[in-house]
Amino acid sequence: MQTDLSKKFGIEYPIFGFTPSEHVAAAISRAGGLGVLGCVRFNDAEELDAVLTWMDENTDGKPYGVDIVMPAKVPTEGTAVDLDSLIPAEHRAFVDRTLSELGVPPLGDDAEHATGVLGWLHSVARSHVDVALEHRPALIANALGSPPKDIIDLAHEKGVPVAALAGAVDHAKRHVENGVDIVIAQGYEAGGHTGEVASMVLWPEIVDAIGDSASVLAAGGVGSGRQVAAALALGASGVWMGSYWLTTAEYKLGSAANGPSSIQRALLGASSSDTVRSRIYSGKPARLLKTKWTEAWSKPDAPSPLPMPLQNILVSEAHQRISAGNDPEVVAMPVGQIVGRMNEIRPVAEIMTELVDGYDKAVERLNQASIPAHRTSTMP
Repeated sequence: MQTDLSKKFGIEYPIFGFTPSEHVAAAISRAGGLGVLGCVRFNDAEELDAVLTWMDENTDGKPYGVDIVMPAKVPTEGTAVDLDSLIPAEHRAFVDRTLSELGVPPLGDDAEHATGVLGWLHSVARSHVDVALEHRPALIANALGSPPKDIIDLAHEKGVPVAALAGAVDHAKRHVENGVDIVIAQGYEAGGHTGEVASMVLWPEIVDAIGDSASVLAAGGVGSGRQVAAALALGASGVWMGSYWLTTAEYKLGSAANGPSSIQRALLGASSSDTVRSRIYSGKPARLLKTKWTEAWSKPDAPSPLPMPLQNILVSEAHQRISAGNDPEVVAMPVGQIVGRMNEIRPVAEIMTELVDGYDKAVERLNQASIPAHRTSTMP
């Protein structure tokens, strides 16, 4: 399973794995893919610096990437406290009432209350880039399209290629015009921020539209070797997987002391029909696991979600309380429709082996199908 892109990055397989967990990202790189660490959760540049130092030391010298979030339009920059004043009282009242109705307990007296993910802001995302480039990232990806031109130029000066997610052909063309090296064609099935076009339609559309001007990674609905083979058959140079790593043994964010976290338990019991696309997580359309929390926001008395980054600041403490509450029926988690295949906790290396084996078998089936019937018939 080799492509020109995997050879360019010096990785065994063209499998790019996005995750907010440094432990998962490092394991993906060690297993032959390219682990990409999501940076948006780091409000403090020093914390990100420490985590990337850990990545440098725990990837066996193999390449890894970072993923930033630089939205095109945000409210006036400021601290979490400044932005907090822009949140309507009715929205706060709805969140408090909903948490109470769902039986979500308040945080303990010793808990540090969340202030929101400031990584949605340009200034914080820029600090992520500055910190990352002090380490050895092999890729900088932007979750919300092309980063500003000066960021692309800065990365290129350091010899680091830039990737950007696209949910439509027009987006992909714009990314290439801006100087992006890799377009991540993310279909409707994907978790998190995603567009309106399904993967089977979107992937070849973007491949055809941009030609040789940039490489294409296929994202949205990839969780088996067969799907990797399909992506490559449709012209992609590799795959970008995010949701599938959430139920790996190395994923420890929010984990319970004895076994899987409430989020992982919810994911393990979900089917491919148990997701919903909503703006309640960040202010932009994102696919989430369908739970009592998402259902509450879809009721007639629920207020409309706020724009980014205000919505995330509004629900940040709610997410913290939900995570601490340990109820799998009340979680707030982005995940794609591939969740229906995420049925057990397994190590990253085991998943990678399964992806490669599944790809090999799929290619062999295709090779057999291409052999003329007279060559495969048995002589009398």
